[in-house]
Amino acid sequence: MSRSSSSTGSIIVAFALGAVAGAAVALLYAPMPGDETRRRLAETARQGRERAEAAAKRGGEIYRTQRQNLNDAIDRGVEAFHDARKDAL
Repeated sequence: MSRSSSSTGSIIVAFALGAVAGAAVALLYAPMPGDETRRRLAETARQGRERAEAAAKRGGEIYRTQRQNLNDAIDRGVEAFHDARKDAL
């Protein structure tokens, strides 16, 4: 029994030392303080919003250009159809 108690005690001491060492390392390598983290999150969110706005603007420009190209192609197709119909009659 004493061997089992000694083993259990060693495990508990090792666990406690590991927890203390882990806490010390966590404090040494902890990320920025809360206010710095919030500032970085706000900056990242702002940059993301700006990129999304720019992408939406580019998307809108592409949409308008392609819509105009499609309308022009439809107009040319209708014109060609009418010309072909006139020639056939």
